[in-house]
Amino acid sequence: MDLASKLSVRIRIERKSVTHDPQYGTEAVTWAPFACVWAEVKDILPSRAERMAEQIQIARRPARIRIRYLAGITPDMRVIIAGRIHQIIAGPSMLGRREAIELMVEEHSSEVAAP
Repeated sequence: MDLASKLSVRIRIERKSVTHDPQYGTEAVTWAPFACVWAEVKDILPSRAERMAEQIQIARRPARIRIRYLAGITPDMRVIIAGRIHQIIAGPSMLGRREAIELMVEEHSSEVAAP
């Protein structure tokens, strides 16, 4: 597998940290850096799916990410690509004998629809 020549995009993987407010009993979610790595990022066609939800247009942009093997990645993490947040929707799947990992991610964006 000649993955090294295809790793052209720098991504950041973040892990979720949930704390509880003892006074109000609410949860506070923060994201902490897990790793910054080089990746191969490919959009999945069709590149854009849209739906309407209560006058808010929601666009999903799925992508496939391949990185060198990195232990500890879990499905509840997220990936930042060029400042855009992507949720992991499938994976991580190991490729070869711990040569690489593949993740399926999805970027969500929303905007209010015109009346």
